[in-house]
Amino acid sequence: MTIPTSNAAAPLEAADVTAPAMPDVPPNKGGDGRSPGKLAWRRFKRDRTGVISGYVVIFFFVVAIAAPLIAKLYGKDPYTTYGQNDTSLLDDFGSPVLPNGGISSDFWFGIEPGLGRDVFTFLLYGMRNSLLIAAATTLLITVIGIAVGITAGYLGGKTDYLVGRVIDILLAFPSTLFFIAFWPVMISILVDPEENTPVWLTVVTLISVMTAFGWASIARLLRGEVLALREREFVEAAKVTGASPARIIFKELLPNLWTPILIQATLALPAYVTAEAGLAFLGVGLTSPTPDWGVMIQRGSDVYQSDITFMLFPGATMVIFVIAFNLLGDSVRDALDPKTKR
Repeated sequence: MTIPTSNAAAPLEAADVTAPAMPDVPPNKGGDGRSPGKLAWRRFKRDRTGVISGYVVIFFFVVAIAAPLIAKLYGKDPYTTYGQNDTSLLDDFGSPVLPNGGISSDFWFGIEPGLGRDVFTFLLYGMRNSLLIAAATTLLITVIGIAVGITAGYLGGKTDYLVGRVIDILLAFPSTLFFIAFWPVMISILVDPEENTPVWLTVVTLISVMTAFGWASIARLLRGEVLALREREFVEAAKVTGASPARIIFKELLPNLWTPILIQATLALPAYVTAEAGLAFLGVGLTSPTPDWGVMIQRGSDVYQSDITFMLFPGATMVIFVIAFNLLGDSVRDALDPKTKR
């Protein structure tokens, strides 16, 4: 008996079920497993303007810190009156004999009209003093603003109301006019009018006055941020687990506030550079012969009609620094908060 074989393989073919296709997996863009800080750093590195501005800012700070070493290698200092010691450098009217402010191989940026001080070393030490005052003030107002803003926002109630009124009063003051009026009062209290005010006391007093009226803006911003964050679920969960207020502030609230803190700090420092220079220009704060950006611009305003070179260097360097730091602040803001991307 013959067994038909024509359809013998049919059941086997029917049983051959094709395996389902795997779903498409989106390509890994390189952001998986990265912390917010690393992601922000990657975004910042892609911003060419921010990177270049960062290098410019770093260059200014390195030059300011290394000013004594550079001056020693250069062979001059900002206090010696070279034009008075060498009569061939200045003419009968006190102007540099050589063109372009007396620029030469011995004096790279020329010499100061009248006294004949070296402009290059005077500018180096002027940058050093201005950046020191601005950086110290920015650091202090940031620390005080963080402490006051977080405390007021977290505690709320009467504490928040009292701190809020103090902040409103401080923000209502015209800061520049108040600096001009209040700084001489502090100096007269600390130093006898017949004595010369030490430079260190001038610097400390100037930083103290600017700090006393500068922390209010960052405190107000952080207070508002904390008022919104303290009602979030993760803060309520920390309270339920019995976490102390200090732990909630440092472990839950503060990590969520670094973005506005960094943005405010990067915007505050160039503002204090120009504020300090403006005060020195008006005769409040550092005065000649102490090197300072504002002192140089004030002196340059007296002699610019006969020689603009002396004002050119401090004015140009300060403008470059302020623009670079403002661009750096914008890039930091964009990196930390991509929603604000320009």
